[in-house]
Amino acid sequence: MNEQKNSLQRFVQHSLFQNASLALIVCVAILMGIETNLELYAANKVLFARINMVVQLLFVLEVALRLASYWPKPGAFFRDGWNIFDFVIVAASLLPQSGPFAMVARLARLLRLARLLSALPQLRLIVETMLHTIPSIGYIALLLGGLLYVYGILGVHLFATSDPENWGNLGRAILTLFEVVTLEGWVELMERTLTNQPLAWIYFISFIVLGVFIVVNLFIAVVTNNLETVKHNAANVSADPDQVLARISKMREELEHLEEALRKRG
Repeated sequence: MNEQKNSLQRFVQHSLFQNASLALIVCVAILMGIETNLELYAANKVLFARINMVVQLLFVLEVALRLASYWPKPGAFFRDGWNIFDFVIVAASLLPQSGPFAMVARLARLLRLARLLSALPQLRLIVETMLHTIPSIGYIALLLGGLLYVYGILGVHLFATSDPENWGNLGRAILTLFEVVTLEGWVELMERTLTNQPLAWIYFISFIVLGVFIVVNLFIAVVTNNLETVKHNAANVSADPDQVLARISKMREELEHLEEALRKRG
């Protein structure tokens, strides 16, 4: 049983199996693109239905093999979030294409393309980094919101008279500042206020420095830090148990040699 288990694990982890799964997902993407040609699809409905049936069977077979590779502890398969992601998509795509679950089944068919995320380690790394970054992004958004609020109030007091269209009230001022954060049209906005407020450039330049450069750099720093964290965690998870045992054995031997040397000196 252990030999069969090990052989099955080696099979599903082999690069050929992984590449075949990736090729299947790419073929599904191409097929769904071709199906958008309504005339071609209407003329070959039966052919497309058969191809989709074969593709679905291959997806089920792939997930079944991966699940079986964890036997006799199949529950371990669901400890990995990406495995759950693949399983849910394949299971949902088995729903009938008609009836109350038709929309869910069509959405699941479309989501099969999202399996590229789980098929490519580089994409998995990016997605995991973004998920780890979400809590920190909340704090950055809070910082930016506070900055918009303070500068919005100041902008109403400074420019509401000269440019009521953009600074007439707090809501409009915050919306204008949000546009400035994108670095679109801020020069024109500044020029409108310079005639009545010669020092308005200080307001705009300081906001751009604080709102764009600092906040953007904070975001980049957070993403970079989380990327390193995810890489470190992935390296720890993917560590080969045989290599770990070999290192432990080597360290044990070194300790024994050290003990012998200390005894001889004693």
